[in-house]
Formats: sequence, C-alpha cells, structure tokens
Amino acid sequence: MLLTIDVGNTNINIGVFDGKKLKGTWKVATGVHRMPDEYASLLFNLFDRHGTDASQITDAILCSVVPTLVGVFEEVCRRYLKVLPLVVESGVKTGVRICLDNPKEVGADRVVNAVAAHQLYGGSVIVIDLGTATTFDAVSEDGDYLGGAIAPGIAIATEALFTRTAALPRVELTHPKRAVGRNTVAAMQSGIVFGYAGLIEGIVARIQQEMGGKAKVVATGGYAELLARETPVIEVVNHDLTLIGLRLIYEMNKVKD
Repeated sequence: MLLTIDVGNTNINIGVFDGKKLKGTWKVATGVHRMPDEYASLLFNLFDRHGTDASQITDAILCSVVPTLVGVFEEVCRRYLKVLPLVVESGVKTGVRICLDNPKEVGADRVVNAVAAHQLYGGSVIVIDLGTATTFDAVSEDGDYLGGAIAPGIAIATEALFTRTAALPRVELTHPKRAVGRNTVAAMQSGIVFGYAGLIEGIVARIQQEMGGKAKVVATGGYAELLARETPVIEVVNHDLTLIGLRLIYEMNKVKD
C-alpha cells in the first residue's frame, strides 16, 4: 500500500492507497514543534482505529509547504514504516511543465493539484484550493501549469475581523440566510461568505478570459463545500485531489522491477 502525506500550513492530509483505491483518509493539525515520535503515535493510532495494517505500507510520497516538517515525516517513514518517502520537489517527474518566471517558487501542493486535475478531468482546468490561503491555479489543455492567483484564506480573513476590531465577534463560517444581515453576526457571515463567492467568480472570469476559453473549475480544501454552495462557477468539489495527485506522481517516479 502507498502512504500519501500532504503537509499544509494548517492541516496535514494523509491517505492510504491500495493500488488506485483510496482506502482511508485522515486529517491532523499541523504542529511545527511536534517531534517524529509524536506524529508517528498519531499516525499509528489513526491506522489502528481504521483497521489499517501499517506493516502493509510499502511506499510513501510526501509534499509539504512547511519545509521544517519534511525531515520530520521522512524520519517517521524511515523509523516506523521502514520506507523512504519520495518528496515532491525539484527533479521529481510530474508530467507538468511549469510556465513561471521562477518555477521553484510554486508550492509543491499546487503542482500536485494540477497533475490530479488534468489527469482526472482533462482539458484546461482551474483549480481552487480553499485552505489556509485561497489559491487559483490555471492548467492548460496540454497539462502545462500556467500560474495563478493567491488570496488570503477565508478563515484568515474571518479571524482578522475579530482580532483587528474592537467590537466584532468571532463568527462561525456557515451559509448566510440573506445578503442583508439583521444583526452583526449575520452581517459578517454575509460579507465573508458571499464576499468570497464574489471573489471566486471575479478571479475565475478573469483567468478564463486570459486562457482564451472555457476551463473546468475544480475546488478542493476545507472550505470547498461551503463556497461551492454559493456560486455556480465551481463545477466539481474533490477533497482528495492532492492525495490523488500524489499517487499519480508516485506512479510516474516508481522504479520498475
């Protein structure tokens, strides 16, 4: 079985594949001060509860936007699973040509998402990752990574309203009943959720125009479902997009016997 690990700024997404089938997924909070032993304990506890036999894991692949945790998870894999993980970085085959001024600037997770979106949906694709940051990635019909846009994540924006104002409360991110809120909480929910729906529609429209045609819009990340309810621009929600992309990249790079 293949272990896939996507280390984000807020959460770490973990998946186990048996061939092409995703057998289980887990999510844990990112902690830059956790030691390998702590992450291993978390991982094995999750495996046990799911009925996943860790001894059956024969390979691993990792992408991370937190550089300090790459070595941590490499050690987890080596010491506890007896496998050397493939780290998605410069030099790893992805099948994607990165058309940026400096290709090394793009986050590994964005490249992985581009690989998965192009393989799964074909043609030109716009990937929206609604996580700690809200990122938009444009992928051409040929699978080239063209670049994209980065905006503050919806949770960051919500927290900023609470921490940078004297009177506004911390609010739950949920579907607003109406645009015109009749109390402070409702007004904030309207501004945040409908505001981000408008942001998505505006940026997608501009990217579509620059790409010169209709591209399929795929959303992933923790807030994908919430925003997909508020705008018809999002055509597909796939929470496992990054994990699937990791599996595809592993298959491109594995050494055949």
